[in-house]
Amino acid sequence: MSAQDVVGVIESDPAAMRVLRTTADLGLPDWWIGAGFVRNRVWDAISGLPVSAERDVDVAYFDPEKLDPREDARAEAQAMVALPGVPWEIRNQARMHLRNGDKPYTSALDAISRWPETATCVAVTLRGDSVRLVSCHGLADLVGMVVRPSPAMNNAAGRAKVQRRVEVKGWLDRWAGLRLEIWRSRQAKEG
Repeated sequence: MSAQDVVGVIESDPAAMRVLRTTADLGLPDWWIGAGFVRNRVWDAISGLPVSAERDVDVAYFDPEKLDPREDARAEAQAMVALPGVPWEIRNQARMHLRNGDKPYTSALDAISRWPETATCVAVTLRGDSVRLVSCHGLADLVGMVVRPSPAMNNAAGRAKVQRRVEVKGWLDRWAGLRLEIWRSRQAKEG
């Protein structure tokens, strides 16, 4: 599966396109929708499954001029009015480094690159009518259905967090073909 194929998965899903158009209408700067919005659709397509129900729609944007969390709440309220029933989670990544204990992020994509798994560090945005895809750590793990900690999570605590996410979210129950390479990264470094 190529980047073009991944974009095709998103473009062929009317619900995904409604979410993207609604988000574009919010006028947020440097916005992307990532994590399960892309990852789950790709894994479902590869596995021949119907699209999973959305647990949340992770909208990451970057606006260093509007750091008040109430801005996120306002954007979520506006999105809920425009497209009710979608579990919106809209966050300004210009302040999320404080919650995550990181140095300040420089963009939404910088923040997305630090999400837990490499296959989760993917996102799409809409530019005009075109879906644009970014995969911060390449597409190989996403399309290969590999769960591996992102570089930011490649430490004992991060690997444990990724393991917990796999278990709590029931990924192996949904996608039996997943290959877990959570602890392999550590062994390769220590070996």
